[in-house]
Amino acid sequence: MISNKVNSLLARNTENAPKSIGPYSQTVAFSHYNNLSAQLPIDPKSGKLVAGGVKEQAEQCFKNIKAILESIHHVMSDVVRISVFVTNIKDIAVVDEVYKTFFPTYVPTRTVIAVAALPMDALVQIEALVSNGEGTIPNAPQAGNLIKLANNTANAPICTLSTQTVSFSHYNNLSAQLPIDPKTGRVVVGGVKEQAGQCLKNIKSILESIDVPFDDIVKINIFLKNLSDIEAVNEVYTTFFPDSAIARAVAYVPARTIVAVSALPMDALVQIEAVVSHGDGTPPQAIEDRHGIVIKANNTENAPKCPLSTQTVAFSHYNHISAQLPLDPKSGKLVAGGVKEQAGQCLKNIKAILESIDHVMDDVVKVNLFLKNIEDIEAVDEVYATFFPKGIPARRTVGVSALLKDALVQIDVVVANAEGTPPKA
Repeated sequence: MISNKVNSLLARNTENAPKSIGPYSQTVAFSHYNNLSAQLPIDPKSGKLVAGGVKEQAEQCFKNIKAILESIHHVMSDVVRISVFVTNIKDIAVVDEVYKTFFPTYVPTRTVIAVAALPMDALVQIEALVSNGEGTIPNAPQAGNLIKLANNTANAPICTLSTQTVSFSHYNNLSAQLPIDPKTGRVVVGGVKEQAGQCLKNIKSILESIDVPFDDIVKINIFLKNLSDIEAVNEVYTTFFPDSAIARAVAYVPARTIVAVSALPMDALVQIEAVVSHGDGTPPQAIEDRHGIVIKANNTENAPKCPLSTQTVAFSHYNHISAQLPLDPKSGKLVAGGVKEQAGQCLKNIKAILESIDHVMDDVVKVNLFLKNIEDIEAVDEVYATFFPKGIPARRTVGVSALLKDALVQIDVVVANAEGTPPKA
């Protein structure tokens, strides 16, 4: 097991990209990944949205990402995953034209969704997850120039604008899967059950193509056109998880986030994204550093439990936390009050989960905020700043059309795991 003193959390900002409009950092590196805050189309000099339409806004988002990467001596080809959020799904074709100019050869994994609203009334917001080959051991390279492994299989839908899976260090990052039949290239016939099944089949096919079992998934993100479809999706979901006798024996299910979107590509009803452990790592990591690392799943009574998700799943140097709703863990009901009280409860639940695994809020690397009303951001930031007074985590904020339990806010986080997870005994 690696000492908890070797890895450090490294937050950085540059004047060449917009300084945050809230208490967060442009990029936070930990171990072998840089987690960037979602970039709005803001001119860093004026602090305002750039003039023009979605094309100009998409260009500015990518320019901001590029500026952040250059400030930490990285390049666009180090991007592992891109997430594109638009307020009008029809704008994707224009965004794609811009996208191609920033990724002319190598393409990362990708997620594209339309959301109800974005901060500052932006038309587009773009987020990047970036490899960090040098790691974050103070004053020393962690594992040298790790290799990024990209893979596609004909047994899952192929897209010229994204790679199905990109592995780096101890994680496989998959492109969000639509309910597309890989043989026809079309959305499968049927309703949301058939579509959810196809999304999960596509994920399974991608994992089989790289010899990774389905139960190596540590986090699932489900994007639904209609939040009321969640019960039907859950019915299908339970036929895929747990997937093996070992996983069934311990009732292992990944951490999970459910988001209502305003639209999905190809008019799909559901899209599913997976983050997967990669025990073999990517070379040139030493054998003893990369084989047989275990997944550590944990639940605590001090936060809301769900039979279909684990509160936190740790693998290697990251903990992935299930999205937290503003539920009182004792009553299982929404807390009384407005968005401030609800945001406070979400963050209290996250804190309780972290404390149960001997971690603290200062270990949070990335925060994802989902708001029923985007106008609530200032009220949420008031509460948020009391939990993150240093403003260190990177962050994404989107407005959604609905949240489970009719909540006003939902928060999920990615957390540093300095001690790592050990190899199998």
